[in-house]
Amino acid sequence: MLTLKTITPKAVTAAIEKAKQYRLLNEPQEAESICMDVLAIAPDNQEALITMLLAVTDSLDADLGLSFDKAQGIIKKLGDQYCQAYYSGIICERRAKAHLKKGGPGAGRVAYDWLTKAMAAYDRALTSCDPDNQDAVLRWNACARIINANPSVKPDETDNTEMLLDSFERPH
Repeated sequence: MLTLKTITPKAVTAAIEKAKQYRLLNEPQEAESICMDVLAIAPDNQEALITMLLAVTDSLDADLGLSFDKAQGIIKKLGDQYCQAYYSGIICERRAKAHLKKGGPGAGRVAYDWLTKAMAAYDRALTSCDPDNQDAVLRWNACARIINANPSVKPDETDNTEMLLDSFERPH
């Protein structure tokens, strides 16, 4: 196994900027790798953690389970309630979009569940943010617009009561 090289502390700012550029180029794995290099020498660097979280969620379409779990692990390292709530919303919103993109039976209902979880997280973020920071409002509205614009994005209205009753043995 190869030993990784370590960047210098002076290179952190430039490395984070480079990671952001790779995200813009739709190369989330490159951005994640750079963030890992930054975090190797500055494990609490919030900008690197957020950039890495966004890069990981950029990959939700390709590997839903692994990317979601990675992103959830990063959330725990974020330093304040606002960031934890806001970026939890981002994770849920992007997961919803991944389900919609993938499609298939029930994708709309699954997306609805994740969108409403995102909206609840954005509501939590609003309780702990600067009143001038309206990012959570913008994301909440984006989720609402997805729900409003897509008839298939709706709650599961199936009544499973009868199915549950049928699963029990009936007395003879």
